[in-house]
Amino acid sequence: MKIYFYILLFILLALVSCQALPPTTLNGTWKSVGSGWLLHIQDSTKYAFYDLTSISCLPNRKGSLDELTSSLTLENDTLSLRKGVITYKFTSAPSLPTICTETVSEARDPIYNFEVFAETVSKHYAFMQLNEIDWSKLYAQQKAKLSPNSTEAELYLVIEETLEILKDNHAYLEADEGVYEILEKMEERTPEEEETTLPEYGDFQVAAMVAKHHLQEELTRDSWLIQWGKMKDDIGYIQVKAMWLYADLDIPKSLIEEVGYVDAYVETFHQMYEGDYIKQEVEGVRSIMDTVMQDLAQMQTIVIDVRFNGGGQDAVSYEILSRFIPTQTQIATQKLYYENQFTPTSPLYIEGRKDAYTRPVYVLTSPQTGSAAESFSIATLSIPHIQRIGSATSGAMSTALEKTLPNGWSFAISNEIYMDNQGKCYENQGIPVDHELSYPRERQSFFRSVVDDLAGDQAAILASIQP
Repeated sequence: MKIYFYILLFILLALVSCQALPPTTLNGTWKSVGSGWLLHIQDSTKYAFYDLTSISCLPNRKGSLDELTSSLTLENDTLSLRKGVITYKFTSAPSLPTICTETVSEARDPIYNFEVFAETVSKHYAFMQLNEIDWSKLYAQQKAKLSPNSTEAELYLVIEETLEILKDNHAYLEADEGVYEILEKMEERTPEEEETTLPEYGDFQVAAMVAKHHLQEELTRDSWLIQWGKMKDDIGYIQVKAMWLYADLDIPKSLIEEVGYVDAYVETFHQMYEGDYIKQEVEGVRSIMDTVMQDLAQMQTIVIDVRFNGGGQDAVSYEILSRFIPTQTQIATQKLYYENQFTPTSPLYIEGRKDAYTRPVYVLTSPQTGSAAESFSIATLSIPHIQRIGSATSGAMSTALEKTLPNGWSFAISNEIYMDNQGKCYENQGIPVDHELSYPRERQSFFRSVVDDLAGDQAAILASIQP
């Protein structure tokens, strides 16, 4: 009987360990492993994130602990936070540093802001070696261009130039609106220059023209981001324009009228906890893909076109691709760079579906296929019935590490090494294809090559997928 008692005790302990974490066990300060964040949980009811360097501790986001609890797990002394497809690790810290709650007197000082930016780059930028960057030299060179009297526009230009020299495919810098107004005046072109500028196509614009031409029978309904139908009688076609904008955010109509839909969307989701926002993105695309796959279930072949897809959320990519994977599959690996070292390599998985489509699938990519659309592409390397056609993707694989500056600006750098299951990184070079269609790598040249010969584009695609 004793052995049965221990078995029952073991089962009971296992069940207890699977329950939600008692909020009191989370109280305190937690320091991220590899991302330069502090997470402070107080009174079992509220949290605050901070961006930490040796000279700054800047508030990032705060809210009710309820926003995080479903994404948190605690094992021994390590707290894990699941956000999208990545799990971030935190270890317990003694307390919240005093600097995190003090008013920063030099918040507008251009030198101080540059130093905070520079330390973040120094400790977290993952591709110094790949891009052959001598950071010590570059840091001194760029800092010398600033003084305590430098304007915000001058600071912006120095940081922006630094990011360009770093050749970071995912970097960005966002300043106050007033700074952009000044910069716009500085960049005003003459009427002669305006006249000689060729009209430029947008990715959504080109995508719509391609879908209209290539779809022999369109089946799209209640969707503008994904279009689908029949390319030929037994060949299905799915065009995915972006890996975001699927969430139902209840955006105020007045805000859309004021700034436009995309900017209103961005402004709205920035008010949310990122983990909740990503879940809503997945829910939105899941609903559309249910309809897509019902409509195309009888197709003998499916073409998925992500040539004009600049990215978004990896979790959206994974949800779409799950429709073509019958079982849980490891599709990539990743690690984070920090302070001259890496976090342990972590596998990334896509949960399969019993009703997955397992006939031949061809994924169309181009040099404009970027970010989360590349996560989609690299995952196909692990799926035997999927081939890639077109041209290699853009090579912007890393997840961006988003940070704040003392003056309120935000910026991001690449701190992640995203790899296939064999540990190969495709940053800069892009995910290769099985059948090359030799697209131009320059954005507008590629768009024009497609738009100017839609019939030829369709013919090349069909020729690539014939047995």
